[in-house]
Amino acid sequence: MPPPLPSAAAAVGDLVVRRPEGLYCPPGDFYIDPWRAVPRAIITHAHADHARGGHGAYLCAAPGEGVLRARLGDIRLQTLAYGQTIHVQGVTVSLHPAGHVLGSAQVRLAWRGQVWVVSGDYKTEPDRTCAPFESVRCHCFITESTFGLPIYRWRPSAEVFAEINGWWQGNVAAGRPSLLLGYSFGKAQRLLAGLDPAIGPIVVHSAVEPLNEAYRAEGVALPPTLRFSEVKDKALWRQAVVLAPPSAARGPMSRTLSGASDAMASGWMQLRGARRRAGLDRGFVLSDHADWPGLVGAIGATGAERVIVTHGQEAVLVRWLQEQGLDASSMETDYGDEAANDTTDAVVPAAEAPAPSDQQAP
Repeated sequence: MPPPLPSAAAAVGDLVVRRPEGLYCPPGDFYIDPWRAVPRAIITHAHADHARGGHGAYLCAAPGEGVLRARLGDIRLQTLAYGQTIHVQGVTVSLHPAGHVLGSAQVRLAWRGQVWVVSGDYKTEPDRTCAPFESVRCHCFITESTFGLPIYRWRPSAEVFAEINGWWQGNVAAGRPSLLLGYSFGKAQRLLAGLDPAIGPIVVHSAVEPLNEAYRAEGVALPPTLRFSEVKDKALWRQAVVLAPPSAARGPMSRTLSGASDAMASGWMQLRGARRRAGLDRGFVLSDHADWPGLVGAIGATGAERVIVTHGQEAVLVRWLQEQGLDASSMETDYGDEAANDTTDAVVPAAEAPAPSDQQAP
């Protein structure tokens, strides 16, 4: 663990508090990922539970401008390069890579000797579609806990992509279509970057391609893709992999792809019950969130003496952090609504979460 920062001024209040509108910075008079309309909002990333419409002004990391505009349309938006600082009513604000999706950022706030970091969502394993996670030292770290249970330990993504490409290749050999489900923003592009276009054509749902274009505009290399509506030759389906959001599995696409082998890529696929209830042929464990070792490592690297845990498995992570001697607590937020988003790994429904008795020490 890195050496601690100098002690924060004892008389200064919290730099981030919860209000009905969302996470609020009192001295700066702005919000971070608010869930209700506010005059000024800093957005950690463009997933729908963190980036909502209706705010007066937006601030985000520069690489996320394209996807945020693709999601929200014509908004009043200011961008910052990673590491660039601005001053808002005496609060020094900077944005740092979160490794979650294109443009995802942690928000660093410094004021009167205090340094706080709001992580948003983050992933500690680097990939080719976004800037890698950067540890930022602070006195207080506000962390997600989507996969905040010790059972969640991801395998290297290269191994998972080898399995995905092997599944696709096997389907081609059997003459059946391959339907790969993954959320439109972030997961879909990460899957594209790992698919082997030598196997066959890659077809995408109409919700995926506009976000692909935003990624390509930021210089992210993705293989060529066809829109689903562009495919006229029925024989092509037997060689293709079709990348679509999970909701598409219940729509007209599923009828066009009759007889397809279907699969989903998600961290929740680590749970046997989730795979079984989804009724899929395959489940690939691939998440854009940190697993348990990633969460614990990221928190430790900040050197923070205080940790506030948000959306996910808060109670387990808070208890573990307290056992390590940290000042840890939880904060309720409105993040992680998978049903509303269909765009991100979100908090697993209660029925899917392992009971506390199934948890093991890390």
